[in-house]
Amino acid sequence: MAAIVTDNLVKRYAEVTAVAGVSLEIKEGEVFGLLGPNGAGKTTTISMLSTLVKPTSGTALVAGRDINKDPLAVRRNIGIVFQEPSVDDLLTARENLYLHSMLYGMPRREIPGRIEEMLRLVNLSERGDSLVRTYSGGMRRRLEIARGLIHGPRILFLDEPTLGLDPASRKAVWEHIRGLKDLHNTTIILTTHYMEEADSLADRIGIINKGRVIELGTPEELKKKVGHDLVFLRGAIDEAAVRALPFVNTAERDADCWKIGIVDSGINLQELLNAAGRIEEVEVRRVTLDDVFLKFAGQQISDDEDEKADGFFERVAAQKAVRR
Repeated sequence: MAAIVTDNLVKRYAEVTAVAGVSLEIKEGEVFGLLGPNGAGKTTTISMLSTLVKPTSGTALVAGRDINKDPLAVRRNIGIVFQEPSVDDLLTARENLYLHSMLYGMPRREIPGRIEEMLRLVNLSERGDSLVRTYSGGMRRRLEIARGLIHGPRILFLDEPTLGLDPASRKAVWEHIRGLKDLHNTTIILTTHYMEEADSLADRIGIINKGRVIELGTPEELKKKVGHDLVFLRGAIDEAAVRALPFVNTAERDADCWKIGIVDSGINLQELLNAAGRIEEVEVRRVTLDDVFLKFAGQQISDDEDEKADGFFERVAAQKAVRR
């Protein structure tokens, strides 16, 4: 069953086309990674799916509800963790969660138990009565995830959930994201600039550039489209034997080092080493999602790029929605 189905979503701002016709189907219980440089259309797409921004044309079904015809029903079925911190620093974690529960109209008798459940889920039970201003960045992120889940949404949007966190905090957030999928079958749409994050968390990945989805598949499927892994060998190499191997695509000598392109080094590396001769040094470089992005989008994802249209307009829309 599909959690989200989009049909030719388009969003234009004056002369800028932020999203140029996105059609996707995201399965229930799937972690879907949406990758692209700043300005590519990631945040705009999420903003339309979460009803913060109205499409110029096209539509989508989110949890079976039409984002244009029934936006309130869509909002009842989704949770959102924004790029920018949005919890109240002057409240405790419990108070933040209680406020959010009331805003979603949850029955009062269910709220205390639900708050305790969420605090346990994100390992904040012992700090539930501490003011959020005393929290680390990772703790705030975990609280925001708990807040996004407090009303039991079927679908969770995570827009750069680990942006600016240290490696230990990022790892903790990853573990919680995996737990959401395993324990609650939550559908998660994740945007990120961290390629290892997308590789380890996402079941499928869509690469978006200039407002269009240009590639779609599992991380392994996308990496296979790029080509071969690289193995660097030093020593007395038997060139003929290496070139004869069916999984070897390229073999080039550079000074005292051989650079050999092979299919799936995890499976074929040992056979290559057996055939290569007397080896003094081995280095393996696997195809990564960075390579995928370089091939299909023609650039690396960078945190330092100008945000352009994508993101700026959505922050304005979100601020207006809060004021309303």
